[in-house]
Amino acid sequence: MWRWLFLSLFVVVADQVSKQLIESSFLVFEQRPLLPFLNLTLVYNEGAAFSFLSDQGGWQRWLFSGIALAVSAVLIGWLVRLPPNQKWTAASLGLIIGGALGNLIDRLLFGHVIDFIDLFYGRWHWPAFNIADSAITVGVAMILLETLFPRRDP
Repeated sequence: MWRWLFLSLFVVVADQVSKQLIESSFLVFEQRPLLPFLNLTLVYNEGAAFSFLSDQGGWQRWLFSGIALAVSAVLIGWLVRLPPNQKWTAASLGLIIGGALGNLIDRLLFGHVIDFIDLFYGRWHWPAFNIADSAITVGVAMILLETLFPRRDP
């Protein structure tokens, strides 16, 4: 199941390339509309999801980096022990690992995560996110679906 780490690598590369393109083309908080419900905007997040602990002075950088490393190691261990027929779970784990490592790279290099996708409805805005966050969300959703609706082998 090691081959599923290529999915993780794809997520990391797509995430890092997109972040660098946005960072080289935008000023912080600059917004460019793409769709009636979607903007691109450059935001730096020093916390975790929804900017959790973003105002804590820097120690959270190392906490979240350690968590990302530990979770990635556990998930890689799980991934490589999966039987070959569990492709759905392998894809889920590959997405989560890639997302965790994509955001980890930001934390280690810059001290914050680069976010740029701004979804909104009217004046209500979802917190900005990035490709790594999307991969984690899709991976977790896939695992939840598999858990709630297990496949029955004949």
